Amino acid sequence: MSNQPNNYTASNNQYSGGAAQQVNDAHVGQPQVSHSPHGGQHSGTEDPARQSLLNVRNEVGKAVVGQDPTVTGMLIALLCGGHVLLEGVPGVAKTLLVRALSTALSLDTKRVQFTPDLMPGDVTGSLVYDSHSSEFTFREGPVFTNILLADEINRTPPKTQASLLEAMEERQVSVDGVSRPLPAPFIVAATQNPVEYEGTYPLPEAQLDRFLLKLTMPLPGRAEEIEVIRRHAGGFDPRNLAAAGVRPVAGAVELSNARAAVAQVSVAPEILAYIVDVVRATRSAPSFQLGVSPRGATALLNTSKAWAWLSGRPFVTPDDVKALSLPCLRHRVGLRPEAQMDGIQVDDILGSILASVPVPR
Repeated sequence: MSNQPNNYTASNNQYSGGAAQQVNDAHVGQPQVSHSPHGGQHSGTEDPARQSLLNVRNEVGKAVVGQDPTVTGMLIALLCGGHVLLEGVPGVAKTLLVRALSTALSLDTKRVQFTPDLMPGDVTGSLVYDSHSSEFTFREGPVFTNILLADEINRTPPKTQASLLEAMEERQVSVDGVSRPLPAPFIVAATQNPVEYEGTYPLPEAQLDRFLLKLTMPLPGRAEEIEVIRRHAGGFDPRNLAAAGVRPVAGAVELSNARAAVAQVSVAPEILAYIVDVVRATRSAPSFQLGVSPRGATALLNTSKAWAWLSGRPFVTPDDVKALSLPCLRHRVGLRPEAQMDGIQVDDILGSILASVPVPR
């Protein structure tokens, strides 16, 4: 860690337009890889793996307008091998984003519409009797893919929700005592509607804790919505990504190289302590009845490393931690009933915690 700067104050003040601003927006922003946190140019050639992943965001932008923070969050999840909970009202391009991302990364994707009558075997697969061989054979379910889009995951009963737990944690499916590995990479991108709760089954805390990030997809701004309509007026078909010009610009090899590079990102002891202090502060917040677990602290560490690498730095700064705190922690805490009645928002409390926990200097 000899290359790690000892004074983080300059980084916090001069990393303009970056992590600190994104804390207020509750989103991960676009990594700025052409300049260092101190405003200077990076030396040497650009990392090919990093450049290929940044190209992915440009490809997704050919189909999806105004969701760059969510695309970056999905890339961070892929770099960390974690799952993502996407929350947004219908019509903000959640499905289109996942399809465009998988196309740009040359990854397989499958979509499952979660409904009250969906059975576990409909997701994981099941044994089917083969009349020709007079034997039972395993028929793979849609979970055998690289990116599983679990649409409206909270509309299916807990039994079916639980069928994903083994896949999410162990990257395998066990049927009739036989464990079958899932393809690599594998992540779940599950969607939820933040408005309509009638007829839903809230995800248990144990399952929520296994999602690396919870990303909110807002309605587009006026200019962005005009661009969406302009594209449709020009003949854009969301079911035909090839016609939109979305093409593969990276693959499993580039993603594997990127993961190896992220693992080499250094983290100073002061940053590790800062992450722990932020997490521990959620456990003593008066408005929370449930704080963040150690798994959440590990998730915040790993996502901060991925964000630092995407930003072109070999070390983690406090701004990286702040940038990922909301999407990484917001689904791992529980509000007290009285706080819910008062209309207190989780993101507001997390923002107050970030403002109160001393930053390493």
